[in-house]
Parts: sequence; structure tokens; C-alpha cells
Amino acid sequence: MCAIMGYTGKDISVSDLQKGFAATKSRGPDDSRVLETKSGTLLFHRLAIMGPEPAGMQPFSLPDGSAVVCNGELYGFRKLKKALEAKGYHFRSGSDCELILPLWREYGVEMFRMLDAEFAMVLYDGDSFIAARDPIGIRPLYYGYSRSGHIIFASEPKNLLDLTDKIMPFPPGHYYKDGKFVCYRDMSKVEKICEDDLETVCANIHEKLILGVEKRLDADVPVGFLLSGGLDSSLVCAIAAKLLNRPIQTYAVGMSKDAIDLKYAKQVAEYIGSDHHEIYITDKDVLDTLEELIYTLGTYDITTIRASMGMYLICKAIHEQSDIRVLLTGEISDELFGYKYTDFAPSPEAFQEESEKRIRELHMYDVLRADRCISVNSLEARVPFGDLDFVEYVMSVDPAKKVNVYNKGKYLLRHAFEGGYLPESILQREKAAFSDAVGHSLADGLRAYAGTRYGDDWKSIAQQYAYHAKPFTKESLLYREIFERFYPGQADMVVDFWMPNRSWEGCDVNDPSARVLSNYGASGC
Repeated sequence: MCAIMGYTGKDISVSDLQKGFAATKSRGPDDSRVLETKSGTLLFHRLAIMGPEPAGMQPFSLPDGSAVVCNGELYGFRKLKKALEAKGYHFRSGSDCELILPLWREYGVEMFRMLDAEFAMVLYDGDSFIAARDPIGIRPLYYGYSRSGHIIFASEPKNLLDLTDKIMPFPPGHYYKDGKFVCYRDMSKVEKICEDDLETVCANIHEKLILGVEKRLDADVPVGFLLSGGLDSSLVCAIAAKLLNRPIQTYAVGMSKDAIDLKYAKQVAEYIGSDHHEIYITDKDVLDTLEELIYTLGTYDITTIRASMGMYLICKAIHEQSDIRVLLTGEISDELFGYKYTDFAPSPEAFQEESEKRIRELHMYDVLRADRCISVNSLEARVPFGDLDFVEYVMSVDPAKKVNVYNKGKYLLRHAFEGGYLPESILQREKAAFSDAVGHSLADGLRAYAGTRYGDDWKSIAQQYAYHAKPFTKESLLYREIFERFYPGQADMVVDFWMPNRSWEGCDVNDPSARVLSNYGASGC
């Protein structure tokens, strides 16, 4: 991960920009640089992953006055680089992001649609500023307007707190140019339903996910893997172990007294022969970390905060105890193949609509969680299930094949990897919510703590936050009050609380945990 910032005016001093930018130094601890252009400023904190030599430091610039800062990974960039070299371009580093300005010269805004990448960038073309974000929003980008009306972009909301009155997420799959946001790719939109038969669908899922993992193994620094013992992270680890044909470094986290997933993660690790590490956390760790975590995340959402606790603390341990710089994770599978609550979808069309909604909002929930928990610990997240070709294909699959008509959630994904990738008990294990599987005591302890903080008047206290996403439980009020201390008046950075679709029968619940659903069964055992 890196951190970027770009201001399109001259009335905010460089020192004030740097002050805000310093809040995300941990995203890029290796080096920092500021470039003043004739009409604005670009800032960059570097975490060196590809081409870690000094020549790979940003901002990159060209003699025509253009410059760019990018927090991103361009997959398959070596092939692109050869094509650009054939056109006469010369490169001085092994950094993938050095290709961006030549690509901009050649293709302009069409470049964004071409990229197989996770990225957020701010580009200066010698005259004006252009910003863009990848189609899923895996790399973060936010914006606001200065008091003089100039737009300012940054990797995280904390960069912008004293520089703008209103902070908003940059929409994924869009670019900003000439004062307008333009959608160049909408991953939730399906142009045509794929009519492939079941076995063809599963064969394509198999092939495309393997390619998604393979791309993300390319790094000039050590790579590790988060392994929860659930289906998604276990598949990523199993695929990587086969591709690399050597022991990979896997990491699992659990509460010290009731860590549900640790036993499953250990089974997977033993099966694939990984060098496995277990991190234990306590109730005290959870409460001691809560305020720091909410500041790091920039959210008040209940399920995001619960699920982030284990991830944040395991990434902290990985940073302190190893030389790992890149982590592969299992996010984005649920949005494509279904949650426990989507078993209640009243029709295939309703399932697809819910999937589309989740993909559009990913950048505010699971993807935000993975980015902040990993990047604040000076690591880079890579998400194979977010591979653009993979997402586009699975979204296009006939939803009648994706709904749970097989009495087994995520059947397509499970069927696609039958045959030795994982133990059958893991491959067929029902989904457990990550925040619960780290240990039921994690969420239970947070709820109990919130209960001690508020009395019967909690609803009247919550009313002061009714301007957006009013808290609806004591726990949500606790998180919101902490959030408002750090990000006053900025609650609409997040669209709402992540909750099951309450309009569906069986989903009208008052807690985001899958444990409250009637079909949870033995998922968390």
C-alpha cells in the first residue's frame, strides 16, 4: 500500500497539506515526496513493493510537465511495458506505476478501462488534474472541496479532516476530469446473462480464480496469507501453495478462550503444508484497541468494526514479527456467491439485485476493512476474488444457478474446487461470520461493554446523530460516538449500516451477525 494526495489549487499551503498527509504515513513508511505543479500539489508516501529501488519512487513525471501519484498494482504490467518500449518509451525502474504516464499519453481516459489493476491515482497532465479509482474500489480514494472551491483528493478521510468541510468516497469505476465524475466501468452491471451449463460455469470459476491468485503472487517482497479456515481464504491459500510448490506463510487469529476458526485454519495449513502462525487475542486487547480501530477505519458500521478487530490485530502482529509486506486475503467472495442471509432470497432476481448492491457498496465495508487493517500496519492487501475478470464472469452467471438450490451455500465455488485442493470437511463447511468465528466472545464482549456505557436514555442520545444512519442499538451508539469524535459530521461517508435485507422473510433482524439467522445452524462450531 501507499498513500497519495492531490490538491488542485494553490491557496492551501504545502505545509498544511503535509500535516494532513502525515496521518497516513504508515501506508507508505519507506519514503515521502511532494511535487508542486504550476496549478497544484501532488504528495506521496511509498511502500515499496514492485521495483523497490529508489528509481521507483513517485511522483513519476515526464518532460512535458505531466506527473502522477498512484497507489496501485498493475497486473500483467511487464507485457504492457514491452509494448510501450517498442513505441519508444524508456523506463528507469521496475515499478509498474511508471507505465501510467506513457499509457495516458497513448490512450487518455480509455486507459482506465484497459487496466487490469487495483488503483487510486491523481494525474496532472501539464494543465489540469485527473483522478481515478479502480472499478471495485479496492484501493481507497476520498475527496472534498476547499473553502475556495478547489477539489482535493486523498487516500483516507483522516488526510482531509482540516482541509475540507465534507469528505466523500471517490466512486469506484469512475474518473474525475474537467469538474465531472465519469463512470468508465460498473462491475455491478451485467450486460448479458451467461447461459453456460453448471459444469462449464464451475470450470470457468476454477480457471479464473487460479489466474486471479497467480497474478497477485508477483511481488519483489515477501508475500503472506491470511487464513481463517473458512472456504474463501482456504481456497486462496490452497491455490497459492499449488502454484508456488513450496510452503507458504499463513496466519490465523482467534480469541484466547473460544477461537472457532483456529482449529479449521490449522487443518488447512497441515493439508497444504504451509508454515503456519497463530495469533491469540483477549477481551482486553479488543477493548483497548476499539477507539484506535474506529479512527483507523473511519466507520461506525457494526459488522465492519467487529470483523476488523481480529484482522487489525493479526496484521499488527505480522508487521511486528515478520518481514511480510504483501498479504493475500479472501474478501469479495460473499458478495458474489452469497451470504447466509441470501439463502432467504425470494427469487434469483432478488439474489442478483442484492449481489449488485453489495458489489457497488463493497468499498465502504469489507474492502475498507481489509485496506485499513492491512495498510495501517505498513502491508499491502491483494484480493484474488476481486480480480476484474473473475468478478465480471461470476456476476454474469445466471442467478438461478447462484441461489442456494443445492442445500449448500456457495455451491458453485465449492463444486469448482472439488478434487484435492482442500479437505472435504473444509470445502463443504458452512460459512461462519468472521467476527464470530474469531470467537463468539469478541462480539458478545463488545455488546456487553456497550450495555454498561448507556442506560435507558440511550435512544435520546442516539437522536443527535439522526442526520444520517441513526444508531439503533447501544453497540451502534458506542461506535458512532467514537466515530463522531474523530470525524465530526462525516457519517455519510458510509451509506448506511451493513445489514441483511430486512425486507426478506427471515431477515428482519436487529443485528448484522449471521448468528441471529435461523439457518446459521452449526456454521460457527
